[in-house]
Amino acid sequence: MYLHKVEGPRSVTLPDGSVLTRADLPPEDTRRWVASRKAIVVRGVLYGLITLSDAKKRYGLSDEEFNSWASAVAEHGTDALKVTALKRYRQPKVEGE
Repeated sequence: MYLHKVEGPRSVTLPDGSVLTRADLPPEDTRRWVASRKAIVVRGVLYGLITLSDAKKRYGLSDEEFNSWASAVAEHGTDALKVTALKRYRQPKVEGE
């Protein structure tokens, strides 16, 4: 068996005990970003599986886009990454509501 040489670790263990590997990352040509794929990229960067610069280059992400994903996960969990949940999680609260 031949292993492709890669920079950085091949897998990382997440706080819940699950293992995230490079094979779990979405393909480079991903065009349809569902919440689960966004969450895997965020976890991969946060836990050191892939660097932020590699993720941005690999997936064509901007700083703003990745940061919005990361802050949504940090504040509300992976459900906040769903497009249908944008209103619920991303609009500022109006006083008096």
